Amino acid sequence: MATIKDVARVAGVSIATVSRVVNKGPKVGQRTRDKVLSVMNELGYTPNANARALVTQKSTTIGLVIPDLSDPFFAALASGVDKIAKDSNVQLLISTSSMSAESEKQAIDLLVERRCEAIIIHSKLLAETTLIELSQRIPGLILIDRFIESINDRCVWLDNLEGGRIAARHFASLGHKQIACINSNYSIDDPKLRLEGFRLALVEQALKLENDMVSENEPSLKGGEIATQKLLASGKPFSALFAYNDAMAIGAISTLEDNGFKVPQDVSVIGFDDVILSRYSRPKLTTLHYPIEEMAQNAAKLALSFAANEQADVVRNYLPRLIKRESTA
Repeated sequence: MATIKDVARVAGVSIATVSRVVNKGPKVGQRTRDKVLSVMNELGYTPNANARALVTQKSTTIGLVIPDLSDPFFAALASGVDKIAKDSNVQLLISTSSMSAESEKQAIDLLVERRCEAIIIHSKLLAETTLIELSQRIPGLILIDRFIESINDRCVWLDNLEGGRIAARHFASLGHKQIACINSNYSIDDPKLRLEGFRLALVEQALKLENDMVSENEPSLKGGEIATQKLLASGKPFSALFAYNDAMAIGAISTLEDNGFKVPQDVSVIGFDDVILSRYSRPKLTTLHYPIEEMAQNAAKLALSFAANEQADVVRNYLPRLIKRESTA
């Protein structure tokens, strides 16, 4: 394997000159730079990332902790981080967790072992005290989709409460009075906040969501199917259905139509997230746009700036936006 000394010898320059070329430093003429790069390519020389980090004082890797890469929401999140990683010429390392505090901590520890100083974490189950302690040890730790007041400058988050309000106001504007909700059964803040905002806005419109018209299950296509079946089995009529996310909403539409209901003629449905599937479902899904890719890009910029002890002027707090398509009337 070629070394920096080999490159310097073949190119007829000093090791310091090769180092300046590798780290894109000044004081190297274009002809010399081209020659060194040509020799590096000829010899197959790859700069050591850790050594470069010591010279440049900048992180050469950025870490991301997410629960599931196969989920369209988290795939979009990863895509946003990956764009900034490429733009910044750093390597993206992804560590996946499952829905447990222990697995989230293990995923973070794995990235720390790889010497990641810039890490974006999607954590719903780790205790706030643990995340605060980690933020004191990891220079570029940034939380996405979670807000902790004492480290709010390290958080990029969405107002889920307002998302619920927006959905309720849309149903009210369409004249719906018999309203139901299918929600996630995960013990995290997002489903609680979305449901709370939904209830509050209904009350403001002189409407009410009865407790037995809320059905919970896992936030997936299958979960949406099962939760909707439970509502139908209750025998209570409803003309509007708010789903925790798009997957549950699409599962609900399939179940409703399997049981003879037309969407939106008989039941209007609103989802949440605006993942790509929502644009291709039939009917196309009315939903709350969650700008996760943009949020992920800003989280990555923040992580890299914190790791380099710099400041980044980015948006941290986002509002969802109603996307009207074909599933509400």
